Amino acid sequence: MAKRVTKKIQTTKQPIKPVSKKIRFWFWFILFCSVIIFSWYVVRTLKLQKEEEQAESAVYDAFGTDIPIRYPIHGIDVSSHQNSISWRKVAAMNVKKVKMNFAFIKATEGLGNTDEYYKRNYTNAKKAGMICGAYHFFLATKSGVIQANNFIKSTALTKGDLPPVVDIEQLYGVAPFTMRNRLKEFLTTVESAYKTKPIIYSYVDFYEHFLGKEFDEYPLWVAHYEEKDKPRIGRDWIFWQHSEEGHVNGISTSVDLSVFRGDSLAFQELLIK
Repeated sequence: MAKRVTKKIQTTKQPIKPVSKKIRFWFWFILFCSVIIFSWYVVRTLKLQKEEEQAESAVYDAFGTDIPIRYPIHGIDVSSHQNSISWRKVAAMNVKKVKMNFAFIKATEGLGNTDEYYKRNYTNAKKAGMICGAYHFFLATKSGVIQANNFIKSTALTKGDLPPVVDIEQLYGVAPFTMRNRLKEFLTTVESAYKTKPIIYSYVDFYEHFLGKEFDEYPLWVAHYEEKDKPRIGRDWIFWQHSEEGHVNGISTSVDLSVFRGDSLAFQELLIK
């Protein structure tokens, strides 16, 4: 019998390549970013929960300031400064037949800023039955057109909402002529988008010194505090912000209070069609 010859097959072991520095970098970078995002989410969630608890526990016997009762329609304006709001409690508060009927909500500021509470405030206020509007805080140092586009893309005002508002309070070192031109750019751009005249918000002194007759065609929401019956201004107005120290159920901070100059029919006529 012939001898069987077996041939040994030699195999060569391939060395395991070490993970490249680039892959390690991206692994740790993604892990680090994930931890940061998760931590932010947890902190943000806890913050909102605390704010919501404070809003639910905010209950007052009165509005904290004298209310001009000759006006039948009252409201507030809010921003992120008010933190989370219990809109259900806001809408339900009724003291001597005075209740909050409307809310102007800050939407944007400048060229690209959006108020972090705008969407939730707008959505929840409407769910609670409030008539809502949105306002833009105007920076005289920036383009009126770009600011208007920031407002338009960030808001979704619809039929039954209040007209858009521009809040103009300061020059920021800009020449009054330049400020007025930029404000006109904003107003015409927003009016074209919403097919309704925007409302100008300002203080009495600022309006009379720097705006005046050039803007009398626009509805005015005027701020003038510590006046008993009406603001002291020489032109017509439709809203009067009479206090910045109001107390309203569901809001843990002080809040601005305003009235509408007119009855319920005039108020309905003002809303976006």
